[in-house]
Amino acid sequence: MSEMRDPAVKENPKGLLPIFLFLVLYLGNGIYFEYIHRSEGQMGFYVVSVVLAFSIALIAAFLQNRRVGFEEKIRICAAGIGDENIVIMLFIFLAAGAFGGIASAAGGASSTANLLLSIIPGRFAVPGLFLIACLISMAMGTSVGTITVIAPIACEAARSGGLSTALCVGVVVGGAMFGDNLSFISDTTIAATKTQGVEMKDKFQTNLRVALPAAALTFAGLILYAVFSKGTQMDVPEYSLLQAIPYFIVLILSVLGVHVFVVLLSGIVMFAAAGAATGALTYAQALSSMGNGIAGMFETMIVTILVASIAALMKANGGFEAILGLIRRKADSRRGGMLGIALLTSFMDIATANNTVAIVIAAPIARDISREYGVDPKMTASLLDTCSCIAQGIIPYGAQLLIASGIAGVTSMGLIPYLFYPFLLMICVLISILRTR
Repeated sequence: MSEMRDPAVKENPKGLLPIFLFLVLYLGNGIYFEYIHRSEGQMGFYVVSVVLAFSIALIAAFLQNRRVGFEEKIRICAAGIGDENIVIMLFIFLAAGAFGGIASAAGGASSTANLLLSIIPGRFAVPGLFLIACLISMAMGTSVGTITVIAPIACEAARSGGLSTALCVGVVVGGAMFGDNLSFISDTTIAATKTQGVEMKDKFQTNLRVALPAAALTFAGLILYAVFSKGTQMDVPEYSLLQAIPYFIVLILSVLGVHVFVVLLSGIVMFAAAGAATGALTYAQALSSMGNGIAGMFETMIVTILVASIAALMKANGGFEAILGLIRRKADSRRGGMLGIALLTSFMDIATANNTVAIVIAAPIARDISREYGVDPKMTASLLDTCSCIAQGIIPYGAQLLIASGIAGVTSMGLIPYLFYPFLLMICVLISILRTR
């Protein structure tokens, strides 16, 4: 992720071999164990660890370019890992892990969801589920966590009201991806902004121009559906207002542009206090939950370090120049550069089934494309985050749809027709690119 391209580095498609090796190992084995040789209760794309696949890819990167010595390759990797944006990103991941752990243990997510459900009339359960998923995901910063909390509620709403379970859970997935895309404490937002050197609030404002119309269209369509369909009666579980308040404060602080570290640390303190006041957390449980949350981020952090190393070596070996060369031959304008970033990011997510990993891989190339074609870094960060979330919210083998389908008791393919928001977001992104001059 060096600041300037090295004119001495020439196009070399062989420099991309490590990433193709990763795709064969991870995507190939994932398809095999998910669709060809599947075992009961096993998610095929989690048989091969993403860390293992990237470690083998890193070895392949080291074996390339015999003209450069091992010590020099170590220095190239160290420079990639030592990029200030990578370091900041790793620290934020630690804070976000602690926040997520204590917020969940304190009962914040379930209380917030149940509070909002108590306000929404039964007839509007479906659009209400979408709205709740949007808000919870923005506050939590995780689509998977949101789906885990809200999908069971959606299933109960479907059963009690005679609604389609796939519809109710599908709109929850869409709302979860909306919040994941826009949240200031989402790992995708952190990765997209820090790799492009932009402020989170600037990326948020740019992102909102495409995400808000897609969400508004989705919500309006669901409102129409609710008006012309029968209502449902929901039994809302008990909730604690005190446990819900910290999420709303975190959401407000994020939108106001308060520094992400301040937001996360404030949230940790507030949830610790709320958990203690309501009896949901003891001192030991608070410490344990923060530790577990941080541990949950370890894989993401290790992947970030491995990808930074592989990217630095691929860049030095001419792999990035090969991609840029292809884009130069196909694109001749800012619009073409933006489309290249969108397609690159989407492909990486389809290949890795992880939107954060896809961003980290695509980011250094996207940064070079951004400079060469005059794309605003805020727009580049927005495209990275948005396109990875679109792909992640649609692919049937991604964690989001696999978890949602498991909770709903339907196939992940059965949820795809009800993923209104991700498909509308894709259309809005394409329109925004085509309108660029």
